[in-house]
Amino acid sequence: MIPTSQAPCGSRPRKAVGLTGVLILAACASTPPAPTANLQAAQRAISTAEGAEAGRYAPAELSEARTRLASADAAIREQRMITAERFADESRVEAELASAKTADLKARAVNDEMTRSNDTLIDEMQRNSGDRP
Repeated sequence: MIPTSQAPCGSRPRKAVGLTGVLILAACASTPPAPTANLQAAQRAISTAEGAEAGRYAPAELSEARTRLASADAAIREQRMITAERFADESRVEAELASAKTADLKARAVNDEMTRSNDTLIDEMQRNSGDRP
């Protein structure tokens, strides 16, 4: 006779498989790691934009980049890593936009100054030669 306190022979492997499944599900459900590389990229992009004087030429974009980075930090504190990663990426993109807009506006200012200088030189040359357009 089989004593009533022992489990049937196939019960232990089933329990082991069940426990393994639960552990795998728990591992999948755990919080992903903090998006450190994304945060660092966003911080570097903001520093680059600040160095390029984006605060003067593209203040709205630079401010938005800082706001998104702060949102990423808050999401990390709340253990929302996927959201934090998205905010960090958005921060980096906003900072890069601020840098690009700054470069564009600076280039336009140089171009405008060169146009004015050329116009002045043309006027001077015409005045000296006696020609008038």
